[in-house]
Order: sequence, then C-alpha cells, then structure tokens
Amino acid sequence: MDIIALFSQDTILVALLYLSLSLLYLLVMPGLVYFYLSSRWYVVSSFERAFMYFLMFFFFPGMLLLSPFLNFRPKRRQLNP
Repeated sequence: MDIIALFSQDTILVALLYLSLSLLYLLVMPGLVYFYLSSRWYVVSSFERAFMYFLMFFFFPGMLLLSPFLNFRPKRRQLNP
C-alpha cells in the first residue's frame, strides 16, 4: 500500500504550502530581520526604529528560534595606547 496514493494531489500541495510558509516565517524572514537590525541598529531614525520594533514583534517566534545561534553584541572598541 502506497501512503502517498492515499492523499490527493491537492492535499499534498496544501501541506507543502503550509510547510514552505512556516519555514519562511520561522527561519528565513527572522534571519533577514537579524541581518537588517545588525547593519542599521546604531544609525536609524525614530520612524525606522519603530519599524524595527514592529519587525521584532511580528517575527518573534522565529527570533526566539534563531537567537541562540546569532551574536548581536556591539563590536569591540580599539584602544590606542
């Protein structure tokens, strides 16, 4: 008995659509938001900072998944002797 034959083509298509959207929401977009935040964090205007907070709120589950693997600390300063 073939398990794929039990499901219709529409069911498999919907399952793949849900899988791709969940990967986009939980991994891809939060990764892009992290890259955007790290490149613009110290030079943003007030409107752009509000937009950044919105992105953090909107993609919060994905941010929690990626946060153990990404370093968001500021760069080390160079001290002249």
